[in-house]
Amino acid sequence: MERNLALIALFAALIAALGMVPKFTLAFGVPITAQSMGVMLCGTVLGARRGALAVLLFLALVALGLPLLAGGRGGLGAFATPSVGFLIGFPVAAFVTGLIVERWRASLAAVAAVASIVGGVFVLYAFGVVGMSVMLDKSIPQSALLVTAFIPGDVIKAILAGLITAGLAKSRPSSVLSRG
Repeated sequence: MERNLALIALFAALIAALGMVPKFTLAFGVPITAQSMGVMLCGTVLGARRGALAVLLFLALVALGLPLLAGGRGGLGAFATPSVGFLIGFPVAAFVTGLIVERWRASLAAVAAVASIVGGVFVLYAFGVVGMSVMLDKSIPQSALLVTAFIPGDVIKAILAGLITAGLAKSRPSSVLSRG
């Protein structure tokens, strides 16, 4: 129990730390950050439930006002921006990513990368597109076109998440709870 709580807190901190990587904000107000890779790693390493809980803890801290989002943003105002769909989608993305890694038994690097693409890109984009559509008053197709700028970077992050997870499993097999 204590180990699970410590890992959930550690991965919430990892997402926050990845927010310190300099962001690049696109013209429509959504930043490109490394935090989505943290969400992917929550799922690939911790598994579905613990990964989603780590992301929920992170979002709760953001909602309380801690400046943990890229660029030092935090507070409830962060949930009233074009990024809101991505923020709401973070825990769902971690859950889906973790669920795929837990259920699909094959090469961990490949499974974690594919799971990160499915959960951390497709699922996250579904939420992000809807949030952008609402906040920017654009149609779903218009918002979907806007997020295409994120695809190359997010695919790279997904591959990195797969490689990091496989490397962690090789060096410390008991630390990859998604395969436990």
